[in-house]
Amino acid sequence: MSQKKKASSLRITLAIFVGLILGIIFGLLMPGRFDWMQPVITLITNLYMNALRMMIYPLVFCSLIVGIKGIGSVSATGKIGGQSVLYYVITTLVASLIGLFLPKALGLGQGVKIEMIESNVEATPFTSLLDTVQSLIPSNPIASFAEGNMLQVLVFAIIIGITCLAVGEKAKPVVDLAEAINEISIKIISVVMYFTPIGVFCSISGVIYANGTETIIELGKVLIALYLAMFGYLFIFYGLIVRTLGKCSIRKFFVTILPAALNAFGTCSSSATLPISKRCADELEVPNEISSLALPLGATINMDAVSILMSFMIVFFANACGVEINFGMLAIVLLSNTLLSIGTPGVPGGAIASFAALASIAGLPTGVMGVYISINTLCDMGATCCNVVGDLACSVAMKETAKIK
Repeated sequence: MSQKKKASSLRITLAIFVGLILGIIFGLLMPGRFDWMQPVITLITNLYMNALRMMIYPLVFCSLIVGIKGIGSVSATGKIGGQSVLYYVITTLVASLIGLFLPKALGLGQGVKIEMIESNVEATPFTSLLDTVQSLIPSNPIASFAEGNMLQVLVFAIIIGITCLAVGEKAKPVVDLAEAINEISIKIISVVMYFTPIGVFCSISGVIYANGTETIIELGKVLIALYLAMFGYLFIFYGLIVRTLGKCSIRKFFVTILPAALNAFGTCSSSATLPISKRCADELEVPNEISSLALPLGATINMDAVSILMSFMIVFFANACGVEINFGMLAIVLLSNTLLSIGTPGVPGGAIASFAALASIAGLPTGVMGVYISINTLCDMGATCCNVVGDLACSVAMKETAKIK
């Protein structure tokens, strides 16, 4: 990457960080002083999120077709996809273990009195993974795009990409069109990147304003412990993967992926961060053939931090409510959490229904859902940031483990 591009990337990263800090401060000051700004903040946040979402599916679909065509063989495509899935399943299991045993060892939630808040949330059925597998192949690809079903879009793109490989020269017009749309998408995202500091400022200030300082203070201890667990996992586990498997400098990795991490923290959406993640992967010199498959797949099934979050909260609420969770139940929660996390959508609030299912499995009172929802966004910010970093760590690792010849 040229010095000019490095300087530009650094300026954007610093601007995003400043936007994040100022957004937190402004969110704390808004109640009673700047309430009239809330509709404006919401408007700007929605415009920014829509600008990102506008290009998610064209970018993912077309970059995947181009990437598969660039790989050059069906076997190599299967190798990349298989390694990605294996990586995400293993890291999710490790994350779930940390989320279960750390709060239990620390005794978090013991002696805490929680005021139950009733909330009607439909739990994600435990068969969600089976339902996901059953509906992998879209009966109506256009509907998959319209409904935002990322997994079906991925499968459809893979089918088209592999077919283009099989057809050969006759598929060149389709591949050329995909390349053109891919380049257009990247250009639009590059422009949107300049507005990211404003988007993150408005997103985070709206989150702080909506939750209020009292909620933050009351649940401060568990949030601090949760964030220490998630970011400890992020820096130690992902850092180890990047250094040992990816043969990449840990400092270089974390500096380069900062724009994606900060955007994910501010927007609570790994799917909406995909275009920025792709740009960060390009700066880390991850081949398009790898990043175009590993990143969208990660945004769909890599929910490491969601596993930590849900396991953490199950143990916390169990201790607070006096519900005994023995090691047998821990094993059931661990397996359930891993399967449910894979089916959790990479959008704000995507973990709520999955948590409702886990709470039911663990035998927690339904009233805990109201409390969980009140802090979900605060938890979701760190979890989304961690997940996005995990997606990029996978891409960097696979640059070495799934070398494209």
